[in-house]
Amino acid sequence: MIQQDFADKVTALLKNDDRVIGLAAAGSWITNEIDIFSDLDLVLITKEKVAGQRQQMMDYAQSFGQLLSAFTGEHVGEPRLLICLYDNPLLHVDIKFLTLPEFHERVENPVLLLDKDQQLSGVIDSTTAVWPAPGYQWLEDRFWTWVHYISGKIGRGEYFEALDGLGFIRARVLSPLLQIKNGQQPRALRKVEQTLPRKDLDNLVGTMADYDPSSIMDALKHSVRLYRYLREQLFTADIVLQAATEKRSLEYLQEICAQLPAED
Repeated sequence: MIQQDFADKVTALLKNDDRVIGLAAAGSWITNEIDIFSDLDLVLITKEKVAGQRQQMMDYAQSFGQLLSAFTGEHVGEPRLLICLYDNPLLHVDIKFLTLPEFHERVENPVLLLDKDQQLSGVIDSTTAVWPAPGYQWLEDRFWTWVHYISGKIGRGEYFEALDGLGFIRARVLSPLLQIKNGQQPRALRKVEQTLPRKDLDNLVGTMADYDPSSIMDALKHSVRLYRYLREQLFTADIVLQAATEKRSLEYLQEICAQLPAED
């Protein structure tokens, strides 16, 4: 696999770099699910902080191979990440730059490729990785306002906005809840086609819509039904349901639905 060859090359380059504590591989590497379409997720741990020093980040990335393009990951909430595209071979590589104290807080245990003085294995043995899960109260407090928002976009004829809203709910609410229901880590839409049971996947497909107001409205209604079902399955008794907001948002949804042009 080209990912393995690239990682081996980077590991060899870093062995004699006194600034480096270690190198690890995350993502699909951990579960041995790398295929020809996979990117490579690397975690580079250094003695001094590199993240935030763009030129230093770029210097490392350029030393690893034929770098075509690279940019930092603020758009995904991770400025310590450098998102790279290499050539010969053409490969997407994400490089996260951490210091040893930062390595303590992690969402999963990566595979160690280079561990000078066993410092990284020591951290893994003495601390626990915690995968972030959506807070049920956080979702309930927001879901019905999102339903109202999307309904208004349909009513105004802003169908692209409505489709984006449905996509947001699918990735941030419904898919994670379906994954939790099935004992999986909530990874948004990652590999749901392979991991969700057929019935649950079909339910998620039902939240997709064509560029058509009736289709978008049907998908929104299906999203509401699916959320209510998952809420009943998963939420504990201490979650405060936003009953008044739910009632008024659904009344508004029905008002918009009644205004849609009749189908031919």
